[in-house]
Amino acid sequence: MQHTISKDAINELPLKQFEGKVTVIEDPDRVPEIVEKLQKEKAIGFDTETKPSFKKGVSHDISLLQLSTKDEAYLFRLPNTGFNGALTKLMNNPKVAKVGVGIRDDIRGLKHLNNFVPKGFVELQEMAPKYGIEVLSLKNLAGLLLGFRVSKRQRLSNWEAQELSEGQILYAATDAWVSLEIYLKLKELKPVPQKPKETQPQEKSS
Repeated sequence: MQHTISKDAINELPLKQFEGKVTVIEDPDRVPEIVEKLQKEKAIGFDTETKPSFKKGVSHDISLLQLSTKDEAYLFRLPNTGFNGALTKLMNNPKVAKVGVGIRDDIRGLKHLNNFVPKGFVELQEMAPKYGIEVLSLKNLAGLLLGFRVSKRQRLSNWEAQELSEGQILYAATDAWVSLEIYLKLKELKPVPQKPKETQPQEKSS
């Protein structure tokens, strides 16, 4: 298996997006029922989106939390649903793997909304090197492991818009779903034996 992929090779791959059911949640009363379904999964794709800031010193809270199974993606519009109760319980459930790329900032952003103890999170950028893989971005991992290209066109769009566009919805669902697919693909591979760290000989005490 190849351990890396070039930009030119990725550009030649077919473009793919999530083809399952996508549910956008704005009503907080719907959250517990959906989270109850997700609590039964062993692993789910995880991502967030934030309205971009083009001014120095100006930042925004997370606008969207995306969680995906193989067949269904759920987009929680956090300014409407809030981030508490059922969602925070899911985020600190160690039995459900929440899988994503570059998730440290996502977790930090969620903790800014409501402090919680993150458990069960899987960082693909830490997992992939254990299988000898040398690329770390979501786009590169998808190209190398799944054989298709994902669009990043909507990344800097307005995630606080009154209504999300179809392009935004598909982009957000795809990012979470692709993370899960990469994780499942990696689980099929055999890890590369890790070189033992060299230990410095200890000086004998006199």
